[in-house]
Amino acid sequence: MKAFIIVLFTIFCWSAQAQVNDWEKYADSLRTNVLDDGEIEKEYMLPELYMNFSKEELERIKIENALRRRILRVYPYAVLTSHNLTNLNAEMAKLSTKKEQRRHLRKTEKYLKEQFEERLKKLSRKDGQILVKLINRQTGQTTFELVKDLKSGWSAFWSNQTAKLFDINLKTKYAPADVLEDFYIEMILQELRDEGRIQYREAARDLNMNKVKSHWKATLGDSGYYPNEN
Repeated sequence: MKAFIIVLFTIFCWSAQAQVNDWEKYADSLRTNVLDDGEIEKEYMLPELYMNFSKEELERIKIENALRRRILRVYPYAVLTSHNLTNLNAEMAKLSTKKEQRRHLRKTEKYLKEQFEERLKKLSRKDGQILVKLINRQTGQTTFELVKDLKSGWSAFWSNQTAKLFDINLKTKYAPADVLEDFYIEMILQELRDEGRIQYREAARDLNMNKVKSHWKATLGDSGYYPNEN
């Protein structure tokens, strides 16, 4: 996605001449460096400003920014699901008896619960909805299928989340070609990949994004809802 019009001010202030300016109250971040000569250098960054955007474009930006934050929170779990599922099924295939498989399954479930249960509890309901979609993207299976399939080892992983995620459809599939939110998610994933901010993994199935982009470009037209691209 093309970078939005951003007004970025970086201002250096020396401690000997320090004073509180009005713009400092709106600074988005502050970094302080101590120079070799002992002077203190402060760097301020003001929030992003969007100019000359339509109401629809501003709404799209708002949606994309919210999705971006959620993706950064939950995408690692989706990748981990795919990784552990692949490893687990490979190990289960090597075991010759049901007893060995059950023992290995219990061991895996215990590990998943200890490592991730508390972290998952901190996710919001909307985070959980995005996670369900991304798990389907990474594994090719819905969360419902993973939980139902005893060989997957993910029953315990989700069981203690049921109360919190009760209103989430675990059968939800990731469908960028049909659902606008999913299209935004995929575009944001590609952007985060290019920025090096996630350990990106290809989807389990071919999403045919060239066709998907053409579809949404034709559907959204000049409405302001089509994402900018790099």
